Amino acid sequence: MERELALEFARVTESAALAAACWVGKGDKDATDDAAVMAMRAMFDTVSVDGIVVIGEGEMDEAPMLYIGEKVGIGVAPQVDIAVDPVEGTNNVAGGRDGAIAVLAVAPRGKLLHAPDMYMNKIAVGSECKGRVFLDAPVKENLHQVAKALGKLISEVTVVILDRPRHQQIIEEIRRAGARIKLITDGDVSPAVAAGYADNGADILMGIGGAPEGVITAAAMKCLGGDFQARLWPEDDSEIKRCKEMGITDINKIFTIDELVQSDDVIFVATGITNSFLLKEVRYYKRRAVTQTIVMRSTSGTIRHIEAHHDLNRKPLFKDNRIKLKLD
Repeated sequence: MERELALEFARVTESAALAAACWVGKGDKDATDDAAVMAMRAMFDTVSVDGIVVIGEGEMDEAPMLYIGEKVGIGVAPQVDIAVDPVEGTNNVAGGRDGAIAVLAVAPRGKLLHAPDMYMNKIAVGSECKGRVFLDAPVKENLHQVAKALGKLISEVTVVILDRPRHQQIIEEIRRAGARIKLITDGDVSPAVAAGYADNGADILMGIGGAPEGVITAAAMKCLGGDFQARLWPEDDSEIKRCKEMGITDINKIFTIDELVQSDDVIFVATGITNSFLLKEVRYYKRRAVTQTIVMRSTSGTIRHIEAHHDLNRKPLFKDNRIKLKLD
C-alpha cells in the first residue's frame, strides 16, 4: 500500500473523532456511535482504495453503515480489508471518561482474520518482550518475563486489564506476583497498543475483551514489532456455531499475531476522542478543534503523531452542526 494512503486514513479517524467528541459526557451511546459512523463513512467515500469492511459495526441487517462486508473507498486499487471501530470506548464517551479513540486497521485483501463479534482472551506486549510471554503461561511467569525483558523490578511492571468480574482471579494473581495494576472500564485497544511503547503507562495487557478489537490491536502491534496472542472466548453454542460458519473450527486455538494479521504490509490509525494511554482528546476553541492522531506503517516501521487544527466552519460535515446536533 502506498504511504500516501496513511494520511487519507488519518482523515477518516479524525472525522469520526470530531463527530463523537461532541457527545462527550452527554450520556447517549447511540448518538455518539451514530455520529462517528456517519462521519467515518462519509470520509471513506473519498479514499482511493477498493476496500471491504471485515470488522465493523455488525452484520448488514444489524448496522445501517460500516457493516461487515460493506464496500468502502472509491473502488480503485489497491484491494484492501479494513477493520474499523468508529468509537472504541463508547461508554467512555457517553460517561465523559478517558479512554476513547476512533481507530482502524488496513491490510491487503484476505489478510485480516474475520473475527466474529464475541469475546477474546488476549495478551499484548511490546517488542522487548516478544517471544517471552504466552497466553496459557501462569500469570506470575509472564510478569517475571516482562520484568526481566524491560529491566524492571516486578513491582514496577504495570498490567492493564478491564475491570470486570470475570477477571477477579487474574487480578488476584497479579497482586500476589507484586505487579502494579491499572483497571480500565472500557476500550482495551489503546492500552494494549501503549504496551508497545516505552514510558507510555502500560507494560502488558491481559484479559478478555472484544475479538474485533483484538484484530485491530494485532495490526498495531505488527507495526510496532510487538507481540499479541489470543483465543476466542464464545459464551454459548450460538457463538461456537458462528465461529464455525466463519471458518474457525478449532475454538481452543491460540492465534498468533501472524495468524490474526497475515501480512507485513499493514496500516494502523487512531485519533483520540477523550484522553487515553495513546492520545490526547479532541479540544475545541472558537469553532476550531485540535485532534491528535497516530499513524503506523509496518513496511517502513514509521510512526507519525499528527496534531491537526480544524476550522469547523470549513468542514461540510460540521459547518451547520448536522452531525453534532443530529438535525437532519
